[in-house]
Amino acid sequence: ANQTPTACHLRCGWKPSNMSALRRGLGQQVLQAAWRHSTRSGAGPVHTFDSVCRASTVGCWERFFSSQAAQEQQFASRSAELIAKEQRYTANNYKPVPVVFSRALGAVVWDADGKTYLDFLSGYSAINQGHSHPKIIKAITEQAQLCALTARAFHNDRLPDYAELLTKLLGYESMLPTNTGAEAVDSALKLARKWGYTVKGIPANQAQIVSCCGCFHGRSFGAVAMSCDPDATTNFGPALPGMLKVDYGDLKQLEETFEKHGPTIAAFIFEPIQGEAGVIVPPDGYHTGVRELCSKHNILMIADEVQTGLCRTGSMLAIDHEGVRPDIVTLGKALSGGTMPVSAIVADRHIMDCFQPNQHGSTFGGSPLTSAVAVAALNVLVDEQLAERAQKHGELMHSLLQEMKEEFSAISSVRGRGLLQAIDIDDEYIHAYDICKALKARGVLSKNTQSKTIRFAPPLVVSEVQLREAMDTLRTVLREDLPRMRDERAGVPVSIEVQTCERCGRQLN
Repeated sequence: ANQTPTACHLRCGWKPSNMSALRRGLGQQVLQAAWRHSTRSGAGPVHTFDSVCRASTVGCWERFFSSQAAQEQQFASRSAELIAKEQRYTANNYKPVPVVFSRALGAVVWDADGKTYLDFLSGYSAINQGHSHPKIIKAITEQAQLCALTARAFHNDRLPDYAELLTKLLGYESMLPTNTGAEAVDSALKLARKWGYTVKGIPANQAQIVSCCGCFHGRSFGAVAMSCDPDATTNFGPALPGMLKVDYGDLKQLEETFEKHGPTIAAFIFEPIQGEAGVIVPPDGYHTGVRELCSKHNILMIADEVQTGLCRTGSMLAIDHEGVRPDIVTLGKALSGGTMPVSAIVADRHIMDCFQPNQHGSTFGGSPLTSAVAVAALNVLVDEQLAERAQKHGELMHSLLQEMKEEFSAISSVRGRGLLQAIDIDDEYIHAYDICKALKARGVLSKNTQSKTIRFAPPLVVSEVQLREAMDTLRTVLREDLPRMRDERAGVPVSIEVQTCERCGRQLN
């Protein structure tokens, strides 16, 4: 705390009372200079805080003040130009918050105009280890200079270490390396069907998969076949056959489905906490009950931990909170620290060995580069005790959100586990996306799920000071911006197209 305030804001979390102004004004220029200095001096990334911040800030304050206005004018339209170009040349399949990432470090993001933000989405939990973690970046640069890809036509010297580390860390006998979360899910479904036919004895082409209403497992054909979301299913048919649905968290309905269709059910796949549905935490004992029912009916239990796994909820896997061991676990996102697509499934040999040569594969899965990155990313999770950190800071964030719920009637509920938290906005004049835009304007990045829910999932390395600053910003938005937004509506409720589940007719948004 004796060093430059802006440097310490990123280094240890300390900040003066006017830190917000520094982050968006002078501090922004100091950090840009620190980055440039580290590049010129060969000091490495800006993670070398001590030497970089001292060398780059001494005697520079006055110069930065005089140059700031000129720089802001020069880059004022850069983000708008980039957004327009993206809209012109890319598919219109996303509606992002209007901010353009240019650089990121830890829990802090710089946009194309040099403005700074706190990242409270972290790539949908892909960046658990924080943006640009030096150990992960080091693994990338070193391995990329040696050998990046062999394809699985040949062996490589990095996959064995990756496979050993992942399986021992999670307590399974085997793993299958894949690339994206959706690919991991599809691989798990294929493996479950193969097991159903060759081990359980399901008649040919009759295997069924059970999933939950409100689930999100990706956007591949296999994942979409399990979706209830009209946006994901309408005009994309026919869906893959053999899919059954149950209500999430309802053990009685799951048991009834197993009793009725059990002989032809290969697997039940579910999220330990439903992410896109609005961070839905199931009732206590649900995971244990699922395990018991799956074991009783000889049905594979597949936990989709792509978003909830790898320390996000305060344990290595979200399913660990009840001490339950699934038959198959899907992983992704944070398996690379958010640096590149890396995913996997894990299972024991009697299940995994249902795959034989030429029956399933991936060109990039298990490459030397992705294997090296995954090893580094996993080691960071363990060495920096990020599960414990997520648990501690998650409890703090949950309590701060609960306080705001008591203070502001616009918040109808708070829920979550670890550093995966959410609030519901109960205001007929406000869409959750409006709150996200107001947060963005004040320097905090998050994203709504559905029309009334906002998810908060910062990198697990977020400091307590950064966490409190983000929550203070939310409080300011609710106190100052929300009344203004209501006035701008002039008494006209926000128009929301109601989406219903195609299976049960339940409103999804």
